[in-house]
Amino acid sequence: MKSKGSKKVGAGAGGGKGNGKNRRNPSINDDSFFSHKKRRKMEEDEDIDDEIADSDEEDGDFDDGPVGEAEVTEFDRETPGEKRQRMAKAYLDKFRDIVKKENQEDDGEDEESDKEGLRDSLVSKYLMQEQLEESGRVRRLIASRVEKPATSEQFNVLVKHKQSVTAVSLSDDDLKGFSASKDGTILQWDVNGGKGEKYTWPSEEILRSHGTRDPQGRATKQSKQVLALAVSSDGRYLASGGLDRHVHLWDTRTRQHVQAFPGHQGPVSCLTFRQGTCELFSGSFDRTIKIWNTEDRAYISTLFGHQSEVLTIDCLRKERVLTVGRDRTMQLFKIPEESRIVFRAPASSLECCYFISNDEYITGSDDGSIELWSMLRKKPIYIVKNAHSLTSSSNLYQEECAKLANGHIENGEVSLDNYKSSSAHSWVGSVTVCRGSDLAASGAGNGCVRLWTIGSETKDIQSLFDLPLVGFVNSLAFAKSGKFIVAGVGQEPRLGRWGRLRAATNGVSIHALKLS
Repeated sequence: MKSKGSKKVGAGAGGGKGNGKNRRNPSINDDSFFSHKKRRKMEEDEDIDDEIADSDEEDGDFDDGPVGEAEVTEFDRETPGEKRQRMAKAYLDKFRDIVKKENQEDDGEDEESDKEGLRDSLVSKYLMQEQLEESGRVRRLIASRVEKPATSEQFNVLVKHKQSVTAVSLSDDDLKGFSASKDGTILQWDVNGGKGEKYTWPSEEILRSHGTRDPQGRATKQSKQVLALAVSSDGRYLASGGLDRHVHLWDTRTRQHVQAFPGHQGPVSCLTFRQGTCELFSGSFDRTIKIWNTEDRAYISTLFGHQSEVLTIDCLRKERVLTVGRDRTMQLFKIPEESRIVFRAPASSLECCYFISNDEYITGSDDGSIELWSMLRKKPIYIVKNAHSLTSSSNLYQEECAKLANGHIENGEVSLDNYKSSSAHSWVGSVTVCRGSDLAASGAGNGCVRLWTIGSETKDIQSLFDLPLVGFVNSLAFAKSGKFIVAGVGQEPRLGRWGRLRAATNGVSIHALKLS
């Protein structure tokens, strides 16, 4: 009996064939882990069913609830390719509607198929023309369509600053604008309403955490004076630079400081974004141009070549940077090729520059001249002398200015009585071009902003008319459509105190332009 009992116990403990087989299934089913998982899954399913039932009850209170929910889930499930396809179809439908409205009366007797075929061909022409204009291969003829404003139509002040405005920039949609002044104030304003919002500088501790370094030399405190602004193509970032030798990055949605880029050994005098990218270029009094990546918040490289301070910088979609400096040169940096082209200016110093296209450029100098350049020549192909002349009479911009700025006298002999461009009031401090067009503008301190026509075939610059504006025009910006121009005005020049106009209003002014 003992032996049988012991054998039975041993078989049970050792898991014999017969008894082990009978006990295997109950042990798995009765295991707490598996039973807990199954119970937890059932509870989650019940919770999901309850949530669905609650959402159905909530949607029942609204008539269009299920439709809106279906649209959201449909967009959420879209792949990037499907999203691009949907946006392209919407873009084409918009152009089809425009063409349909234009040709609604002419195509009244044609068949529907002929209408659609003609409409699609016109849409393709529109798209081809727009692509050529965006790439700079075709120049929009806007200057001939600008109507001369009446004497009652003048610049209107949008926002005011305490000190001279040094920089003005517009977003790509032409709805928002940004301005900075010598007192360190940065304002964001609405183009239509003029409502301004101030950017607040953070504390010194926050600036150090964002990357700023201690002041160098004799300075004991960082200067907040801003000399340059640039806004990214997507309107997300705003870059500022000034006497503190840092490039500061701001978030335009929250107007908060997000990053500071150290590295320059002199004041940051100019900034620009490459179109359609997050690459930022900064020029400085230390004679260098630095490249930054705003998305990664990182430094990329440094460009060398200027022998004096870099004053102005500009860039289009290509990886080419145009700069001017006090070394009497304008330089075009080809970044992928790691090369540069040096253009020699006959003026004493080039103050500003701007891209007309990938192969043509316009500059303004401190002797009152405006130069037109081509990549095929290292000297100006056309010069407008005495572009912003000063007259001895009190009325600066009606009689004598009209005689001088006609495209003929400036390029001929100018008498010493009328040629007074050695004064700081006649220095061309800013130039701008309506992107992809033949319309240009220049500003100085002689009491007017002058509009110009750039000849695409004649390769010359002809004066259109003047827009009266008292003060030093330190920065200019055209709307993409060419329907208005914005000017940053101050009582003093942008980079110094060589002159002063007490009658000027420190602020941003706007002037509407009517197109025929």
